[in-house]
Amino acid sequence: MRPESVVSRHLHAYLAHMFIDRVEIEVRAGRGGDGIVSFRREKFVPKGGPDGGDGGRGGSVLLKVDPQLGTLLDLRYRNVIKAENGKHGQGSKRSGKSGKDAIIRVPAGTVVFDAKTGELIGDLTEEGQELVVAGGGRGGKGNPHFATATLRTPRRATEGKPGQTRPLRLELKLLADVGLVGLPNAGKSTLLSVITAARPEIAAYPFTTLTPHLGIVKVGSYESFVVADIPGLIEGAADGKGLGHQFLSHVERTRVLAILIDALDEKPDETLAVLLKELEEFNPDLLSRPRIVVRTKNDLGGEAWSGEQLRISGATGENVDTLVRELYELVQTTPPPPVQWRLPDDQIAGDVADDGADEAEWEWAFEDDPDEDDDQ
Repeated sequence: MRPESVVSRHLHAYLAHMFIDRVEIEVRAGRGGDGIVSFRREKFVPKGGPDGGDGGRGGSVLLKVDPQLGTLLDLRYRNVIKAENGKHGQGSKRSGKSGKDAIIRVPAGTVVFDAKTGELIGDLTEEGQELVVAGGGRGGKGNPHFATATLRTPRRATEGKPGQTRPLRLELKLLADVGLVGLPNAGKSTLLSVITAARPEIAAYPFTTLTPHLGIVKVGSYESFVVADIPGLIEGAADGKGLGHQFLSHVERTRVLAILIDALDEKPDETLAVLLKELEEFNPDLLSRPRIVVRTKNDLGGEAWSGEQLRISGATGENVDTLVRELYELVQTTPPPPVQWRLPDDQIAGDVADDGADEAEWEWAFEDDPDEDDDQ
């Protein structure tokens, strides 16, 4: 039987594998149904005229924010997502049924890019927010659209337009008010477990945290803010070293940064410089965010440092309440980062049939056309 610590580490690694914050998919909107050529044939109704129905519009592909989701795991094995095609028109001027939209549910904080061009398409941050990423094709026109005073039996109809197809890259950036940043084993997970109900794995070895964790900090009876525990950074993280680079994007959403440095760290100036350098290389805007530098594990001792703003101990609770109050005040006075720019809806998934292209038309021949004389 495996020791409990070994089992715990294997379980933690499995859960880390389940946290998916980046996927690539292909979305295919439905094709519009074809319009048809048809003539009314009814007893006692001579020369009934054209009655071909229009094709139905193809279904679109939409992204919708689901507050119950916290990862993009559901999309990891769905490489291609298709919407339903529109139905063809029918006689008696009956239009075809529109195709059913394909709705892809994603967590709040999902950023959508075109996988080919890298172009930002949209940023989904609010519950229930929707974004059309591939527009369905317009249905074709039936032959009544081509009837004129001199041509009362048109034998023309148009095809439905194909829907949009595009590759997408989805990236999840967690929505949090405060980001805990530090080297591996700096006490971030311990602090999160003390001030929130979150229970990240805590151990004496580095890189215990393999995925970001969120926790809600209660302030008084009605107020609260969200804290994110980011996996430990090391020098070169912005260039792909260690685990932190994989999750640095989650820091971009935070209003305030809490930089944690071990009280036993003998070179805190160098540690702070490394952390700030990695943040700047990833996104220079992060250095403009309000931040508080905190020395952790104060119960173990360590010399005072002029760069620290507060010393705490997650194990004993020393100054933890003070830290919570200071973070809350910073959150209250700092506006959230602006939502990323997004393309206008008509550029994201406009009516693909209205692009000015010539519509495909065809003629139908009838052996016994009841209105043949009307062509004259």
